[in-house]
Amino acid sequence: MIAGLILAAGEGRRMGRPKATLEIDGVRLVDRAVAVFKAAGVEKIFVVLGAWVGQVDGATVIENKDWASGMASSLRAGLSHINDVAEIESVVISLVDLPAITSEAVKVIAGTPRDLVVATYNDVAGHPVKFARSHWSAILAAVHGDSGARDYLRTRPDTHYLRLDDLAQGFDLDSPADLQKFLNSE
Repeated sequence: MIAGLILAAGEGRRMGRPKATLEIDGVRLVDRAVAVFKAAGVEKIFVVLGAWVGQVDGATVIENKDWASGMASSLRAGLSHINDVAEIESVVISLVDLPAITSEAVKVIAGTPRDLVVATYNDVAGHPVKFARSHWSAILAAVHGDSGARDYLRTRPDTHYLRLDDLAQGFDLDSPADLQKFLNSE
């Protein structure tokens, strides 16, 4: 089974509030992300929350009490939690602040028969990413601060980079200006 993991624990300092709670067309970013995974056929979805914790329909919420230390703590919290679910063989991970990630992009990453798969946009690595269970322990040992699994992936010759420019866009929403720019482009 392939599970989905959405990292949404940050406080959104530059945004002025946790990004998980931002709304686009009346839908919170966290709910949009869950809907994208569901539409891609991912049945088991986990969401890591921290600065803001609340109900997220369609997903299991994992609370990261160490969220302020950076993205690595959320990745650790998520992978540690799902590691206990034996039937999960791989996990597809995305960030909550990527409003232009599509279900098609998630489906392609999930369906690629490789252990380490990374989406790219304009030749830049982004999300979603897929990690097979066989890599979770090494990833947990390698992540620190706000860098996530990027350093681990760079050291692996078996990391498969998959260009998704025709299916999605990998930009994130870091500020109110980014949000306004996205809303104006819809």
